[in-house]
Amino acid sequence: MNKLLSLKTALLTSSFLITSAFASEQPLAEDLVGKFYGGAHLIYIDTDYDRALSEPLDASAPYSTKGHGTGFGAELGYRFTESLEARVSLSQINIDKNNSSYDKPYISDFSALYFPDQKNFYLLAGVGYLDTVQHKESINLGAGYRYYLSERSAIYLEAKAHYEIQDHYQDTTTRVGFIYFFGGDDKTMPVRKKEASIIEETELANTEVVAAVIDDDNDGVSNENDNCANTPATHKVDVNGCTLFSNEKNRVKLLVNFDNNKAIVKSEFLPEIEKMADVLKTYPDVSLVIEGHSSKAGTDAYNKVISQKRADAIVNVLVNEFGISSSRLSSVGYGSERLLDQSNSRAASALNRRIEAKVEVTKKVAISR
Repeated sequence: MNKLLSLKTALLTSSFLITSAFASEQPLAEDLVGKFYGGAHLIYIDTDYDRALSEPLDASAPYSTKGHGTGFGAELGYRFTESLEARVSLSQINIDKNNSSYDKPYISDFSALYFPDQKNFYLLAGVGYLDTVQHKESINLGAGYRYYLSERSAIYLEAKAHYEIQDHYQDTTTRVGFIYFFGGDDKTMPVRKKEASIIEETELANTEVVAAVIDDDNDGVSNENDNCANTPATHKVDVNGCTLFSNEKNRVKLLVNFDNNKAIVKSEFLPEIEKMADVLKTYPDVSLVIEGHSSKAGTDAYNKVISQKRADAIVNVLVNEFGISSSRLSSVGYGSERLLDQSNSRAASALNRRIEAKVEVTKKVAISR
């Protein structure tokens, strides 16, 4: 596990250094599909420590090693899709050995490479052989980073873990290599440039057409078709260049309380009455009904009279203090018919001695862009 972590760290660090040192546009993944590539690489292997103690526990075992080595090799690959490649490779390596009875071993493998973002980074998996005196199968997993030097050439850094199935050895290798793509249509890029040129010419033509359209208020509708000139730049407009509106409901309620047996409007309630007056001035077509109420105490006849006087007092304030036309106002006394609190306590009486007035208006609000 520690070996794998060290290899991953080395891979990421080297990839960063390579990317920072060069600056080149990489080919599109779709342009690599259907192309073969060949390449060469340098390889470093760190073998499982247990190989030095191969059965029997004897350092003279014909395929025992001391743990690491370097070498070189070649590879051949093919890009099947934008994300998937297949590759075969052969590497000859010089491994420090405890016994000189075998020649330089080699590693052969077949791997599938997967590019998750269809760019530089890839994952790989496959099978391979480490051949000393005898060759044994292994399962390989790893990751790599490919940096493109041109449309067809690239260098790469790669790390792999090898698990030998029969003897359970765990080896790791690191590669640095160069590959070159061949096959496919060499005219791909010139054709792309030609297509890009056509697009640029079309965009230029469209720009010239737009420049010829006159739109003084910049609402997206030409003067020729604009029925509402000088609409604010922040407003959404319809096809005729006129501001689009939404309806917004505004509810205003007036509540004024009175002293016992009194119909005198106290000064503390004047600001609330003024707010209602402002609404009536803003919406001149709106009329208002002021409803007078009394507490539970007293006779019905008296409560009717006092509640009517309270409603009339509010009408007088709206007319005389705030200039609202009396034709838009009406008053009605309900006495004790609509009590807010049915009890006969002082608090209930104070709450019930009141006038109420409600108005609901619909306001047009411009829709913003």
